Amino acid sequence: MSERTLILLRHAKSDWSGGEADIDRPLANRGRRQAPETGRWLASNVNRIDLAVVSPASRARSTWELVSAELAVRPPTLVDDRVYAASDHELLAVVRELSDDVRTAVVVGHNPGLEDLVARLTGQWAPMPTSAAAVIAVPGSWSSAGRHPAVLRASGRPPARRS
Repeated sequence: MSERTLILLRHAKSDWSGGEADIDRPLANRGRRQAPETGRWLASNVNRIDLAVVSPASRARSTWELVSAELAVRPPTLVDDRVYAASDHELLAVVRELSDDVRTAVVVGHNPGLEDLVARLTGQWAPMPTSAAAVIAVPGSWSSAGRHPAVLRASGRPPARRS
């Protein structure tokens, strides 16, 4: 059975100080520092990403811009309205629609949907604080995701780089 790699990435820390609508909330300074570190970790630990599916929320799009800037090759990006504030069930539907040409995909979104999807696919709980990633080996095709146990290969937030 072939294997796919699914990376679930939570947006970086957002700035709650303004009066923006939730979807328009920007990244905080801390988030702008965290996201590139996650990108460097992905660049060092994931061979290649074929597609990014990103929530339309400003903080998710900004996170992906900062993360993907650290990759040797930026993958095509699809902003998908269904990822914003999505449940695990809704996120799984997005994953199941991925093309079989995509071997490794990243979904950039929000909690609790991301944490719940990790648990649903792998049977393991993995906390997803801001800028955290979960790397999941999904057996078979994308359309069969969730029908067979997946394996959590790595999860968490990369350590901050020290000067």
